[in-house]
Amino acid sequence: MLNEKQSIQAICSILAKGGTQLNKPFEADCEIIEWGDKFLLFTIDGFSAEDKFRENDPFILGYNLSVAAISDVLACGGKPLYYSHSLVISKEWDEKFLNEFTKGIKHSLQKFKINFIGGDFGTAEQWSYTAVVLGETDKPLMRSGASEGDLLYLSGSIGAGNFEAMMNIYSDNKLLAPFLNTYKIKLIPRLAESAFIKKYASSCIDTSDGLCHSLIHLANCNQTGFLVENIPYHNIAQKAAKLLRKPVEMLMIAECGEYELLFTVPKKNEAEFLADTEKSFLKFYKIGVLTKDQNFLLKKEKNILDLNHFDISARDFNNVKDYINTLQNLLK
Repeated sequence: MLNEKQSIQAICSILAKGGTQLNKPFEADCEIIEWGDKFLLFTIDGFSAEDKFRENDPFILGYNLSVAAISDVLACGGKPLYYSHSLVISKEWDEKFLNEFTKGIKHSLQKFKINFIGGDFGTAEQWSYTAVVLGETDKPLMRSGASEGDLLYLSGSIGAGNFEAMMNIYSDNKLLAPFLNTYKIKLIPRLAESAFIKKYASSCIDTSDGLCHSLIHLANCNQTGFLVENIPYHNIAQKAAKLLRKPVEMLMIAECGEYELLFTVPKKNEAEFLADTEKSFLKFYKIGVLTKDQNFLLKKEKNILDLNHFDISARDFNNVKDYINTLQNLLK
């Protein structure tokens, strides 16, 4: 059976890209098209129950799905302009659930002045959601473009997405009872950060698939390795992982990401970047560097963890807990 990347490669080998498209397959979070004196950004993203977003608060579910879709445009240094979706609701959703879900989407779009332009609707046993976002930029960021020695930065803490997954997968675990209704994760759309970093960044990707997968993808796009340390883990997610006796590194290695921006800054630009960051009142986290050798390494205190074997997908497992146990065993 083909994995996700192999399937996409097979499709792209038949449906060849052309025209004024700038990026190659896997090279950017959006499709980037030359459009007059600017660049048009196009992204389409699908979600379902397998993404492990909690469904106990429909407003937050709608909000988080829309923010997740918008994130691709931000990772390309763009401004989101138009939004469309195809919504297939579960037969279990009632009118109240649907209204709150839609209000969550509306909240994110209004907050950032993005226009909704219509979509499609259906009903099935399980819900699914597909969003289309159009944006523009005068300077597109891609996953490629970085070099050995470029420094790795993050726009925020790591683990919020995998915290959501923990609350979903282990909802019957009594140890997590204090977290289930008390802590509700709302993803943070990094519009200000995106506009700021495109002046300095040599490459960018969002952490939609978790930090580890994003690091590996970024390194592969630039034919480098990486060495990372001092990962800024989400405080509440760390506490939940500890209660479940899961290594904190699971928050960066598992695939339910937090949609932060992971980007590179050339060493020669770092002083100016940091000086302007201080003036902007934005916060970024330096976590490492791209390396010449193509090794994927995480420094933890006095130990070095080899991440080369962690590029595995939950979709390759019949049971998500088998996937979790495999990751946990690799961390031993």
